[in-house]
Amino acid sequence: MELILASQSPRRKELLGLFGLPFVIRVADIDESMDPQKEAAAEVARVSRCKALAVTRTPEDVVIAADTIVVCQGKILGKPHTKEEAVRMLSLLSGRDHQVMTGVTVLRGAQERVFTEITDLHFRTLTEKEIARYVESGEPMDKAGAYGIQGGAALFCEKMAGDYYNVMGLPVCRLGQILKELAPEMMGEFQ
Repeated sequence: MELILASQSPRRKELLGLFGLPFVIRVADIDESMDPQKEAAAEVARVSRCKALAVTRTPEDVVIAADTIVVCQGKILGKPHTKEEAVRMLSLLSGRDHQVMTGVTVLRGAQERVFTEITDLHFRTLTEKEIARYVESGEPMDKAGAYGIQGGAALFCEKMAGDYYNVMGLPVCRLGQILKELAPEMMGEFQ
């Protein structure tokens, strides 16, 4: 039996490491595009499920897959492809409420748990200079919504309601509860 993380995200790797369990990484090669006409929370969960189903596994293996998006004023913000796109995303988030949604799928044999964790945030109003400096740091380029709450964007967030780790890309508290249910022998000391 293996614990498989279907993600190449360094943040998810770090967060799963909090459990102290050995795991392997198998990256799913899927189309991660989302239908903007469908509900964002359902779409991010669907993408996580596609990732989980796409990795090679045995019936006893436990697969964890996740996908994270930022939603502001009805717009889904994934990872920026250019610096200009990162500036547009951060400008949209400036002075506004938004949500971080992480769709998570945990598979073990025929058992499947799929959910979306949502965290509400509010960014203070950002200056053009702050946005430009942050984008030039390179940090926004591999993160949904063009920011990492655990990095420089910690200076932007005035309020947060929900799971901090969800904003980083993996809601560890809820994930731990599901792992206890689907793989109690793996969770041992966490029972």
